Amino acid sequence: MTQELIMIAGPYSSGTKTEEERADNLAVLNKAALEVFKKGHIPLIGVNNALPLIDIAGEDSFDEIMMPLSIALAQRCDSCLRVGGKSNGADQEVKNFRKRGKNVYFSVEEIADKN
Repeated sequence: MTQELIMIAGPYSSGTKTEEERADNLAVLNKAALEVFKKGHIPLIGVNNALPLIDIAGEDSFDEIMMPLSIALAQRCDSCLRVGGKSNGADQEVKNFRKRGKNVYFSVEEIADKN
């Protein structure tokens, strides 16, 4: 079993009204990423790559940066772990993985342990 680059896909801003709710969603993504890392793989979260750029470019750039960057990163990944609740963006990422014939996992337990 080789080490995989695994996109962690789930809601960040979907269904949220407050910064605290977005932070809670990001914590779910980051916790899943840690579990993927512990299995010997490389986790990637699009939000974690996009937010620093959005901070510099301004909040008005959210739509311009978030999904395009996340989708571009997903194209480089070997597989996807879908976590959390409703999210059109995460569902779009899952659709792209399936279209490319890549694995989509719905729990960390489905991912093979590389260690």
